[in-house]
Amino acid sequence: MAELLLDSSIRFWVFMPIVAITFFVGVLRHYITILTTGEKPVDKQQLADSQALIRSRILRENGKYIPKEGFAMRKHYLVNDENGYLTSQQTRQQPIRNPITDPTMMTEMLKNNISNMVPMIVIGGWINWAFSGFLCTKVPFPLTFRFKPMLQRGVELLSLDASWVSSVSWYALNIFGLRSVNTLILGENNAADQTKIIQDQMNVAAMSMPQDPSKAFKAEKEGLLLCDHQWAYKTIEEDIMTQYRLTRVHSHS
Repeated sequence: MAELLLDSSIRFWVFMPIVAITFFVGVLRHYITILTTGEKPVDKQQLADSQALIRSRILRENGKYIPKEGFAMRKHYLVNDENGYLTSQQTRQQPIRNPITDPTMMTEMLKNNISNMVPMIVIGGWINWAFSGFLCTKVPFPLTFRFKPMLQRGVELLSLDASWVSSVSWYALNIFGLRSVNTLILGENNAADQTKIIQDQMNVAAMSMPQDPSKAFKAEKEGLLLCDHQWAYKTIEEDIMTQYRLTRVHSHS
């Protein structure tokens, strides 16, 4: 098989333009999403419940660093049978809302789909029309022919080495390959991150199943009841004196 040589003009008129177009479209999408995204209403009761669960977990994990009286007081506030926060919230009748039926959430999902998927499809179709049939680059390692449909979209040559990358496939690789660059310039959780968008769409089915908060309160209460106070500084004085003696021995020696 004869070795192919790419014209140097492809680098300036195909390779780099596709990279620049993909990057700037992602930046534009990021700022459009910021402008079109409204403020999400905060449920005060849900926020209080989540903070109480976090407080209980922190008490279980780090309660050994506070005195036993402080640990017992906090534990009593959360799990006592009369008016403990976790006990009262466990028996509270909480309305279970389906996020899919929330019109605000559906509006936000529609905005995200319009601002993310539509530009990607439009730009992808334009690149397929303007740059179709070009080979942009070649991966520096051999690949099997199973990779040809993924790396050589728009170039149907059975005799072509699978390591070559077409212009259309190069655009698809840039959509996900520029993730680190977008994170560096636009910050974490930017709207240009296509990987995050796909993950959010995959989580729609999971979000449609409402969770029962009483189960979380019950599990956290049981875990806190089983947690005993183990004073981490019980032997702190002996440890300090031992360290002090060792320091003096080393200083005299």
